[in-house]
Amino acid sequence: MDTAPQTTTAAARVAAVAGNPEYSFTKPTREHITLLAGLGVEGDVHAGVTVKHRSRVAQDPTQPNLRQVHLIPSELFEEVARAGFTIEPGQLGENVTTAGMDLLALPTGALLHLGEEAVVEVTGLRNPCRQIDGFRHGLLKQLVSRDDDGRVLRKGGIMGVVRHGGTIRPGDPVTVTLPPEPHVPLDLV
Repeated sequence: MDTAPQTTTAAARVAAVAGNPEYSFTKPTREHITLLAGLGVEGDVHAGVTVKHRSRVAQDPTQPNLRQVHLIPSELFEEVARAGFTIEPGQLGENVTTAGMDLLALPTGALLHLGEEAVVEVTGLRNPCRQIDGFRHGLLKQLVSRDDDGRVLRKGGIMGVVRHGGTIRPGDPVTVTLPPEPHVPLDLV
């Protein structure tokens, strides 16, 4: 029987946490957030068993919520800063900003251990939408582009569901447990 490898990078950590009880593009940062198993971020507008994103609710409000937690790497902020955009944690609507790890390289089903208790299962990619240009004109082109082979690259972070609850804070360590191979690349959720 294969054992899923757990990887730890000394630098991998939670850089910031955010939540918002109201629909808004941005989320204010907090001293801590509590993740609730099967629901998402306690008190966040997107928490729930079924979809909470307005466009998804309009399509089918009974869909399972595969977007309970939104995570973005802080390295993205450094990348877009080189293009002239200043972005702070929470401003792109994420709940967790990480540092020291490549979230976009994770496979579907990877488990992110955040702090001492919380575990988030990666479900897929966030699809950056036009609201990003409403926040900062021209930013969407930085988050959605094409590689040399013409494939669409999405850099708006990843989504996940809470498998084990717990409180997380900036500075908490992040470790990853990979699912058994073959790994399934991230796709839109």
